[in-house]
Amino acid sequence: MLPVNGSDKGLYMGLVAERAAQDHGDKLIILDHDLDLFPGAGRRMTFADLAEYIDDTAARLYAAGVRRGEHVALHKSNGFDINILSSAVARLGAVPVQLSPYLDADSVLALLRRLGAPFLVTDTDKLDGSFADAPLAEITSQVIIVAGSRPGTVSLADLAGSPRQDAVVPHLDLPALMTHTSGTTGLPKLVVHSARTLHGRYRPQAKLFDMIREHETVALHVSYVHSRMPLALAVLLPRGNPMVIMNDAEPEHAAKLWAETRPGFIESHPNSFMEWEVLADHPLRPLANVKYFSTTFDAIHPSTMHKLLHATDRSSPLFYQIYGQSETGPLVGRGFTRATAHGADGRCQGYAFPSDTKFRLVSRNGQPVTRENPGYIDVQAAGRALGYFGERERYDTQVHGGWWRGMDLGYRTEEGCLHLLDREVDSIPGISSTLEIEDTVLGRLDELTELVVVPGPGEAGVPVLCTRDDLPLDRERWRTAAAEWPQLAEPVQMKLSELPRTATMKVQRLELSARLRRQAAR
Repeated sequence: MLPVNGSDKGLYMGLVAERAAQDHGDKLIILDHDLDLFPGAGRRMTFADLAEYIDDTAARLYAAGVRRGEHVALHKSNGFDINILSSAVARLGAVPVQLSPYLDADSVLALLRRLGAPFLVTDTDKLDGSFADAPLAEITSQVIIVAGSRPGTVSLADLAGSPRQDAVVPHLDLPALMTHTSGTTGLPKLVVHSARTLHGRYRPQAKLFDMIREHETVALHVSYVHSRMPLALAVLLPRGNPMVIMNDAEPEHAAKLWAETRPGFIESHPNSFMEWEVLADHPLRPLANVKYFSTTFDAIHPSTMHKLLHATDRSSPLFYQIYGQSETGPLVGRGFTRATAHGADGRCQGYAFPSDTKFRLVSRNGQPVTRENPGYIDVQAAGRALGYFGERERYDTQVHGGWWRGMDLGYRTEEGCLHLLDREVDSIPGISSTLEIEDTVLGRLDELTELVVVPGPGEAGVPVLCTRDDLPLDRERWRTAAAEWPQLAEPVQMKLSELPRTATMKVQRLELSARLRRQAAR
């Protein structure tokens, strides 16, 4: 593989919209929700409007006391205004710390304490709900709410008309953004990014989008607090692509929105794409104009790609799958077509991005790394984060001679393709790959909307599954589909809404496993 070249440029979140508006000010962003921060803005804004909202918000935050280098934690109800706030914080040279709206209160309070008295931007719903009894005054410098009023807080709504501030451009290697890991293994870690590392993540995504000749409308259903969202804006805004930004992934809602806006490119989480399989036969034909599908958060099941690729009228549609990690950004990827998706190996993640990323496989036992003996996946990436805030030693334990070890297990094919089998923490004795079982069985049983194999009581592999419309599982069909894995325990059926999930909709496997054990103990 070619060596990885560190970026010599910076990505400055606070300037992206302003610069894009100079050339594409009239291009449109359509939302499926109202903004708490700008309730009168409606659900349509131009790129010029977005740049104005960011500049206005930066002025209000400055009036509230935010200054260069300060940590500003963002934890409010879900919405695109999280990204407006984050860009505004960055515009002041401060460091936005993006915390998922779905993090539990104890986790948020622990992260606020780790930050050391940051500013907190939140809303009245959080203050009256999860923060109702929280000692925020003791662990923050100032609580700022986006609207309304509460004792001991500053409301951005009251600071409208504050004097505008010049944009600050910090050094390339200073902290510019903090996001957090998924929290599947406990308290999330705060991942520190600089302008240089953000640009390193931007490069492979920009190269991919430069290969798309059509000027497509892009529909995004992506976690606003994940590093992917500011990078998506950095790729799309300067290219003038109209956008549809979604809060709600419910299939019928998506069908109506897409039938109206007719996106040519859809990006989301794998679990959302699974929910949208039912749209393949929807009478509104919401997927008819889609040329490109893309997921950058996790492996996606081949059967899902196959169904969605066959739901569009566009010629030669593509489904991009990109594998990455919170600490590194995108690492490898590949595209699938109508002809290749259904027969694809769901464990195949793709190939490194030349000069941007590379990977190696390291044996765990001294024996050659193969499918039967998977090794650690070590990576080098231009977008690798600076570290974990407040946990330098923890971060350094995963660095091995310049390589980052994310604790995923896999192997490399003769063609150089990376295959991901499991995370080490999720592996189950006697099962070579839980992910492979999930791919295979989901491809055999159309009635399943989710399947996760986790360790249960006695460490046996327990299939936890959800069915379409929550219909009872046909046990005979299950036994036939899973016959080659007799070591699996009896399946446990749940509603999709009952599965514990991360901000990017990944199932929290450790929490699910612990839940099964608690239920068995009772």
